[in-house]
Amino acid sequence: MNPKKVLEKLNTYNKNTLMETLDIKYTEVGENYLVASMPVNDRVHQPMGLLHGGASVALAESVGSAASLHFLDPTKGEVRGIEISANHIRSVRQGMVYAKAKLTHKGRTTLLWEIRITDERDRLISVCKLTCIVLQKD
Repeated sequence: MNPKKVLEKLNTYNKNTLMETLDIKYTEVGENYLVASMPVNDRVHQPMGLLHGGASVALAESVGSAASLHFLDPTKGEVRGIEISANHIRSVRQGMVYAKAKLTHKGRTTLLWEIRITDERDRLISVCKLTCIVLQKD
């Protein structure tokens, strides 16, 4: 499928969801990866005016789950996130952050994603790992 069409389709799923609330947008797709962006502003700050770690994790899970949805044949199963971990490396006060989910493992029942969140200057903000389970359709 055309990458532009893939991104349009994935972005339509965001309506009336947390992704819409956080203004997460899918911006790039490749053979084994998906990229999303999120603005850093008052809506995603913690009390000290920095990007909230939970917002970073929401971005990471969103891009990894969307990537799983894209790379899975939807006639064969559905995907659910079952574990996520995050290491926050650097703080951000404003601007944009970008999350790139790269497929590390694709098994019959699990998908493992490494998600690297960077800022506008390509500095590493967080590194996350997301495990998704594939639920077989009956």
